[in-house]
Amino acid sequence: MANLRKSRPNTILEWVECILRAQVGGKDHLVVALSGGVDSVVLLHLLHTLSSSMTFRLSAVHVEHGISAYAGQWSDFCQNQCGALGIPIQIFRLKVQKVPQVSLEAAARQARYQVFNSIGADYIVLAHHQDDQAETLLLQLLRGAGVKGLAGMPVVRKLASRSAIRLLRPLLSVSRETILQYARQHHLSWVDDESNSDTAYNRNFLRHVIFPLLEQRFPAYRETCSRASHHLGEAAHLLDELAGIDSQCAMTAGKLHLFGLRQLSFSRAKNLLRYLFSQHGAIQPNSLKLEEILRQLLSAKADTKLHLVFGEVEIRCFKGLVNIQSKRIPSEINVPLVWRGEYRWVIEPLGGTIEWIQQQGMGINPTELIKKPVTVRLRAGGERFQPDCKRPRRSLKKMLQEAALPPWERGTLPLLFSGEQLVWVPGIGVDCAFQALPGELGWVLTWQPHKVD
Repeated sequence: MANLRKSRPNTILEWVECILRAQVGGKDHLVVALSGGVDSVVLLHLLHTLSSSMTFRLSAVHVEHGISAYAGQWSDFCQNQCGALGIPIQIFRLKVQKVPQVSLEAAARQARYQVFNSIGADYIVLAHHQDDQAETLLLQLLRGAGVKGLAGMPVVRKLASRSAIRLLRPLLSVSRETILQYARQHHLSWVDDESNSDTAYNRNFLRHVIFPLLEQRFPAYRETCSRASHHLGEAAHLLDELAGIDSQCAMTAGKLHLFGLRQLSFSRAKNLLRYLFSQHGAIQPNSLKLEEILRQLLSAKADTKLHLVFGEVEIRCFKGLVNIQSKRIPSEINVPLVWRGEYRWVIEPLGGTIEWIQQQGMGINPTELIKKPVTVRLRAGGERFQPDCKRPRRSLKKMLQEAALPPWERGTLPLLFSGEQLVWVPGIGVDCAFQALPGELGWVLTWQPHKVD
């Protein structure tokens, strides 16, 4: 009887080709995350070898974090490697700063992934391998991580919840030794990060001290750790499915509702919060911090103005709804911004754009508007507004409260003025004195905040 079992790949090139043929299309754009280390150099060489027969488009990206004194040399090395192979490369130079409650390594990783998310590609290809997977599993275990942390790294996943870019790791079944053998066989050169030999770092301590001892007793520990990570990955996927189900009951208009959160058990509520943090691409808080956040949310009243900050994420409550969003820099306009006729007026200090569209009988009367300089300002207090010609002029503060606009958003609204007269307020309307009459061609304005999550 013929053997129906699929044969396992024998070489590292066959392993990578097998993964790529299962995931990648002939017109896909693959971007190698090139650090200059042996792993990413080998990955670049392998993909370059396969690109002609598989016809995918190949380029590279290098992120210079500005942490090491040798960072500039590594960037030059990566540029030269890609130049020799005829592979386009983008180099991003960052200055990673340590964030409170977040390690420098985690902050660098988050900054790196933000760069990845800005690149036009189908796949960002990473050089993580079997040894990395084993190290990650044990590190997470020693940190007391939950199922998601112990699940390790999948071969492929979406970069972020709203992104079409996927992360691909075709070397996860390949050992570090196999990668080194390939590099030597093909006479490749690479750079060595001096920090990789420093056993003061936990990952290096495991790599250089613990795993050599472990291998003496358990020579197949890499394969068994990979298998355990796979099983935990399936469990983590089920927890995400549960969180998705719970979110349908506990969320309103994309925002978490305190009432719905309180209907869940404490464990399911924690699971939902973890899920929502991951949807926003946030670094996950540790167990103690997560439980503290949850307890404050569960004890908050409907009129509580709760504001919690974790790393680059902030959590706010208003009228029983919870906003989880990227931490925002306070908006500031020191002098009025002057409109010069732009159809798309980008308001950088407020992180958004005012769109101007002409429409018959609606919006702002252009003749009245331009009688005096047109500017945008923030609320200063005391503004009065009359969007309904049949009702008297009223306090803008009162109108914003009635519109149920969260307090932290009221101070970031771009208010349009003609001279000293308030003309337009996003979400509220146009002042009676400036409204276009029936049959007149008016300007309809919309305010589009830029996405920050």
